[in-house]
Amino acid sequence: MNKKSSFYLLSISFVSTIGGFLFGYDTAIIAGCNSFLESQFELTATMLGWVVSSALLGTILGCIISSRVTDKYGRKKTLILAASCLTISAFGSMLPPQFLGDLDSSYWITSSLDSSYITLIIVRIIGGIGVGITSVVAPIYISELTSPEKRGKMVSLYQLSITLGILLAFLVDWIVLNQAGSKAGIISGTEVSFWDWLFVEELWRGMFGTEIPIAILFLILLLFVPESPRWQVVNGKEEEAFTTMVKLGGMAQAEAQLAEMKEAAREETQGIRELFKPYLRRPFLIGILLPMFSHLSGIAAIMYFAPNILNESIKSVESSFLGAVLVGLVNSIFTFIAIMNIERYGRRKLLLIGVVGAALSLMGVGVLFAVGSNLVIIPLLIYVACFAFSYGPIVWVIISEIFPTKIRGLAVSIGSLSLMVTGFFITLTNPMFIEIIKPAGTFFLYGALTIPAIWFIWKYVPETKGKTLEEIQLSWKKLNDKREDKG
Repeated sequence: MNKKSSFYLLSISFVSTIGGFLFGYDTAIIAGCNSFLESQFELTATMLGWVVSSALLGTILGCIISSRVTDKYGRKKTLILAASCLTISAFGSMLPPQFLGDLDSSYWITSSLDSSYITLIIVRIIGGIGVGITSVVAPIYISELTSPEKRGKMVSLYQLSITLGILLAFLVDWIVLNQAGSKAGIISGTEVSFWDWLFVEELWRGMFGTEIPIAILFLILLLFVPESPRWQVVNGKEEEAFTTMVKLGGMAQAEAQLAEMKEAAREETQGIRELFKPYLRRPFLIGILLPMFSHLSGIAAIMYFAPNILNESIKSVESSFLGAVLVGLVNSIFTFIAIMNIERYGRRKLLLIGVVGAALSLMGVGVLFAVGSNLVIIPLLIYVACFAFSYGPIVWVIISEIFPTKIRGLAVSIGSLSLMVTGFFITLTNPMFIEIIKPAGTFFLYGALTIPAIWFIWKYVPETKGKTLEEIQLSWKKLNDKREDKG
């Protein structure tokens, strides 16, 4: 692959991963909003859980929608749909109806507290739909464009974009909080400037609003990327596919890949029944359980509630926001480390090392909370680091590799659905767990839920490093044939 082709692939991958960036950004930006939403909306622990997890509820819907849309209409059009949802949500999250302050001279329509609360939840669900679609389609899109020797790194860019979104959001939260100073979140009841309304009195609006330019950029850039050549081959658009593949890898590579894709497409049967064929039972199990295990470790709750969790230990709002920035920084650094080493050490080895480290560090967080230590951030950062170089990028890589092209969209959407459903319940219940079994009990629970994953990865998850998507598909058939011969 020459430099021009590499730049072309990198540019396409960059555009497709902006959705992941928005996923991470939305995950973390609300972490800074939580305490202000809790105060202004007079939220109970259950209500706060619903506000925060509403986006994850939307991701569940997005995963369900994406399965049919991406296989029928293509990867590009589905990503455009996702970008549209994210743009609507960014505007809507900033501008729910106003219910406090100077209502006679309001900057937006006025309403009751309840209707404003419901509006916020609805627009966050819409944004979640966009995230759910992106979580399915972006890894598929990148994996179908990339050669085997680079696929792990390129698909991992999706997870890196999530971590960079988280990092920037934590940083923006801290900047907005410091800019507002002692007046942060205090409703004066008098006429204020539009800026002060957004970034001082109701600063959660300004925090949400910073997503708008990123969402619009994602939508515009998607108009210029090509469709997945593998999807085009499966759907009888071989000329368009060949043109894209020549740009990506040159004439000789394009000709070889096209022949391989056509052969694989002839052998496949489209539809959900394909997933239940004997040769796909193991990858189907991996595609459901591996994403589920990743979120049972509590990562979504930690990212959504990072300042709240840290404040339980250090009892300082400003320090907890700085601690959240540090969480985001460690997350990004170790995701980058994973990307640099995923083709060297393989998926399976990094996954095993990281998950063992995650279980131990979560138990460490629980112990320090139990003894009342203010050093909780140390094992918490170790957990984030372990997650970032294992579960974080590698789950997306594996589930985008292990299924045949015609049902890849459906299969990955089911895997992503498993991840999002688990993340939704973990996030929804976190404030209640913190209140009922305290932070120590909550982290002991997350640590215990991580242990079964170690056995599952060791026994069932294969190494896919260096194999083409078609070779991986064939390997499942060979494995099934061996089992049948033994039987």
